[in-house]
Amino acid sequence: MSTTWPLTTERLVLRPFEPDDFDAVWSYRRLPDVRQWLGGSLDREEVRQRFVGVEENRTLLVVLHEGEVVGDLMLIVQDAWSQREVAEQAKASVGLLGWTMRPESGGRGLATEAVRELVRHAFDDVGVRRVVAECFADNEPSWRLMERIGMRREAHHVLDSLHRDLGWQDEYVYALLAEERR
Repeated sequence: MSTTWPLTTERLVLRPFEPDDFDAVWSYRRLPDVRQWLGGSLDREEVRQRFVGVEENRTLLVVLHEGEVVGDLMLIVQDAWSQREVAEQAKASVGLLGWTMRPESGGRGLATEAVRELVRHAFDDVGVRRVVAECFADNEPSWRLMERIGMRREAHHVLDSLHRDLGWQDEYVYALLAEERR
């Protein structure tokens, strides 16, 4: 399956990240209220390298509203777990989703609209059969977004995720199958 870029919704444009987007992305990813829930480095140059580096199974998108970057999305395509005899059928069948939005864009449904389009893209354009997203249980805006777009909570892992400031935290895992989409 192929994708014609950019993807558009009623109010948004989603397109692949370009190196010139980094300053806009860093402007909100560096904020304490945003970075508290992000994994990875807090170092600007390390984050830039992660965004600019190319990984075959990873798609990084920027979300534009009225021409301004208001967020970024990630889709990592993975193989599902399988027995060896059917491993070929499990290849590239799972999409791991991630998102980060500029705080000022909150409360207008932009994140919901963007992630719905990311899910549509994962199923219709990429061809995965299942999408998954994970978050710290205390990251209520993230798991509420997962529920708004129809994902189901599949797991509540107790004190299994180590947060750099908060110590051991609970994690939620949400998923959606292609045939479950609304």
